[in-house]
Amino acid sequence: MTEPEESKVRDLDARSLRGLAHPLRIQLLIALRRHGPATASMLAERLGESSGATSYHLRQLAAHGFIEDAPEHGKGRERWWQAADGGLRLDEKLRRDPDPSVRGAAALFMHELANVHTREVSTWVGNQGSWSVEWNRASDISDFTLRLTPELAEELVKKMHDLVDSYASLPSLPEDTPDAETVRVHTHVFPSPTQ
Repeated sequence: MTEPEESKVRDLDARSLRGLAHPLRIQLLIALRRHGPATASMLAERLGESSGATSYHLRQLAAHGFIEDAPEHGKGRERWWQAADGGLRLDEKLRRDPDPSVRGAAALFMHELANVHTREVSTWVGNQGSWSVEWNRASDISDFTLRLTPELAEELVKKMHDLVDSYASLPSLPEDTPDAETVRVHTHVFPSPTQ
């Protein structure tokens, strides 16, 4: 879901997947990963939800171990939350699980990730005029059609992930680095009907 360090990636199982499979829970987890610790009220404002809804879903995320208290932030009455891991990995076997509720949770999770990617790309397209010429030149929205076997497609995915990981493993740029920005990288590889 995000820029995970390999050691902090959590493998989803059927139980945790069912605990995560709600659009608002996924949005809350993404917000905590990208923007750091926050309270239910802060997240409600950011996501356009009620603080009652965000509080409830944060408690559900905590019950399944996706988030935890951020004690260094909590000085007042409000509870601060932070992500408990750096990323999630969905085993493809969960999408073929005999239990329809597990398959449904996996499908909801995948659909919500596709929605997140769509919103991010649409936001970029709508706001690209406010970015520098350099950032416009350095950005990319491309698609390719290839004819591959499942083995070749899996090899392609691994090579793309290895390439992205090679950039993720570079030393972090200091906050004051000129022109440095957080960059989102999406990959999608899937079969497409030919007719």
